Amino acid sequence: MSSTTISDVCTHAPTSDFDPYAEEVLNDPYPFYEELRELGPVVYLQRYDAYAVARHAEVHAVLSDPATFCSSAGVGLTNFRTEKPWRKPSIILEADPPYHARIRKVVARVLSPASIARLRVTFEAEAEALVDKILTQGKFDAARDFCAAYPLKVFADAVGLPAEGRENLLPYGDMVFNGFGPINERFHARMNTSSAAIQWISEVCQRENLTKDGLGADLYSAADAGEITHEEAGLLVRTLLSAGLDTTVFTLCNAIIALARNPQQYQILHESPTLARQTIEEVVRYDPTFHSFYRTTTKPVEIAGVSLNENQKVLAIIASANRDPRRWENPAQFDLQRRATGHVGFGAGIHGCAGQMMARLEGDILLGALARKVESITLTGEPVRHFNNTVRGYSSIPVSIIPVTQIQ
Repeated sequence: MSSTTISDVCTHAPTSDFDPYAEEVLNDPYPFYEELRELGPVVYLQRYDAYAVARHAEVHAVLSDPATFCSSAGVGLTNFRTEKPWRKPSIILEADPPYHARIRKVVARVLSPASIARLRVTFEAEAEALVDKILTQGKFDAARDFCAAYPLKVFADAVGLPAEGRENLLPYGDMVFNGFGPINERFHARMNTSSAAIQWISEVCQRENLTKDGLGADLYSAADAGEITHEEAGLLVRTLLSAGLDTTVFTLCNAIIALARNPQQYQILHESPTLARQTIEEVVRYDPTFHSFYRTTTKPVEIAGVSLNENQKVLAIIASANRDPRRWENPAQFDLQRRATGHVGFGAGIHGCAGQMMARLEGDILLGALARKVESITLTGEPVRHFNNTVRGYSSIPVSIIPVTQIQ
C-alpha cells in the first residue's frame, strides 16, 4: 500500500492505493488497517473515489452523526443519489430520519429484550442438543456443523420460516453483503448462482408462508395496527433474513477460531462459562464480522481537520477502529477479561445493529453450553476463509474436541 499527499481532492488528506476488496486484504486485513490508521485520520482511496476513516474516534463520530453522514444514499460503495442500486434499498439500514425512526420503532419492539427473552428456553435446549451431538463426533467441521447449524435452526425458527428451503438463506445473505462493495467478479459470481435463493426469499417473506407465532408474524401484526404498511412488513422480514443470519454464523466462526488459537483464553471460558456473553463482546471487538460500512456526506464537512464535499462516500472501517491502539490497550490481543465496551462491531448511533440482542443471546447460550461440556478445542487443519466484499468468516473449520470427564 503506497501513499502520497494530495491537495486538489481533500485538504491535507493522504491518498492511498489500498483496496479493501483485494483477496490478500480480505484474508488478513489487520496489517493493512494499521498502515491506514498511521497515514492519517482521513485517507483518500483513489481506486474508489472514497474517503476512509480507520481510527476509532473518527469511525465512531461518522457512524453517530446520521444528519451529516447519511445512510439513505446506500451503506455500500454505490451512491444511490447518482447510480441506480442493483436491489431495492433496505428500509431500515438505508433510511434516514424521520422515516427511519418510524420503521426502527417497530423493529426495536419486535426485537426488544423482553421479546427475545421468551426465546431463551428454546435456544438453550437447542444449544444443549447441538453440543451433545458434536460430542459424539469428536472431529467435525465447526463452520458447518456448529456455527451455521445453530442459527439456521433457532433464528430461522424464531422468525417463523418453514423448514424446507433454509439452504437458501446463507447464499442470499452472501449476495447482499457482496453488493455493499464494488460490482466486481466476486459479486457477479454469487449473483449468477443466487436465482433460486432470491426466489425463495421473495416467497418466504410473505405472511402466508410464515408461522403465526414468529418474529415475522409480529412485523405483520404491526402492519395490521397501521404502524407500518404490509409491504414494509415483508421488506423487514427480508432484512431480518439478510442481516440476522450470516452475521451471527460468521461471528460464531470467528469465536471458534479465536478460542482454538488461544487455548488459555478458552480455558478461562471453560472454567467460567458465565463469561460467554463477555466472550462474544471481545470476539466482536477483536474480529468483527462486518468490517466496514459506507456513509455519504449530506453537506460540506470537516473530519479531523480534513474538508470533504457534499455527496462524498466515506468508508468507516469498523474492524480497524476496534483495533486502534489509541482506544485499546494491546488491541491485537484476544483477551476475554478485557472490558470491550465501546467497540463498534455492532455499529453506533441510530443505525446500530437492531438485532444485536439476538446475536448476543445466540452467542451467549451456544458458547456457554460449549464451555460447560468441552474441555478443549483444537484445529485439525487450516480453516478455509469465506471471501465476501463486506463480511468475514469461514466456510470450513476442521476441529476436534475433548469432552469434560465429568459435568459439574
